[in-house]
Amino acid sequence: MAFTGWGCPCMVSKMTPLVGYDAWPLLGDEPLKPGEKRRLGFFFGSEDGAANIMRARHFFLWEGKFIGEATVVEGAAAGND
Repeated sequence: MAFTGWGCPCMVSKMTPLVGYDAWPLLGDEPLKPGEKRRLGFFFGSEDGAANIMRARHFFLWEGKFIGEATVVEGAAAGND
């Protein structure tokens, strides 16, 4: 389970060499449960990381291995749609 404050590298590809960008999902008060799908925002530790993820439109979450994937969507911020 992922709780508020948890972060991980996000990768634009599963190909090596792995290139990741530090990021924190904006979970609010509800933890993210394994297998759960949810629309939420992310905070990236660098503008470069955010720009590369936005350009890729699809990314993978890493925690010693690939643990999840996400798709960039247009429109309202998480929780505001």
